Amino acid sequence: MRTLFLDIDGVLHPEHCHESRHFCCLPVFEQVLRRTPDWDVVITSTWRLQIPLDDLRARFSPYVARRIVGATAKFSQLESVPEPLQAFEREAECNAWLRANDRVVFPWLAIDDRSWLYRPFNRSLFLVDGKTGMTAANAEALVERLLSL
Repeated sequence: MRTLFLDIDGVLHPEHCHESRHFCCLPVFEQVLRRTPDWDVVITSTWRLQIPLDDLRARFSPYVARRIVGATAKFSQLESVPEPLQAFEREAECNAWLRANDRVVFPWLAIDDRSWLYRPFNRSLFLVDGKTGMTAANAEALVERLLSL
C-alpha cells in the first residue's frame, strides 16, 4: 500500500521539450519500479487533465501500467483542503488521494520537478531537475529512498 505520486513533465522527459522527446526518461523510471515492486503509482501530472488514465497507462510497459492505480483530482475540485496545504496544490492533491483511498498511514513519495507545489522541507518529495528529467543518478537515489521507506 505504498504510493508513488508521479509528475510526467520534467520527470519522464525534460520540461518544455519537443514532443518527439516525450517519455524519453521512461526506461529509467521503469527500472526503478522493477527494483521496488511494492509501490503503486498515481499520476499527479497535468497530463491527467487532458488525457484519460487508460491512455496514459498505454504509454507504459504492461508491468508498470498495471501498477498505475489512479490519478489525483484537480486542486479546484477538492473539498475541505487542510489550511496548511492551501498554498501547495500538488501536495494537497496527493493528500486528498491518500485520504480518499485509505492510505494516509502508509508511506508515500511524490516525484516532481516543482518544489513550490509542496510545503518546504517536505520529506515526501523527491525532486528531479526539470531541465533533464529523470537521470540514471536520480534513479539510483530514488531506489534507495523507496527501499528505505
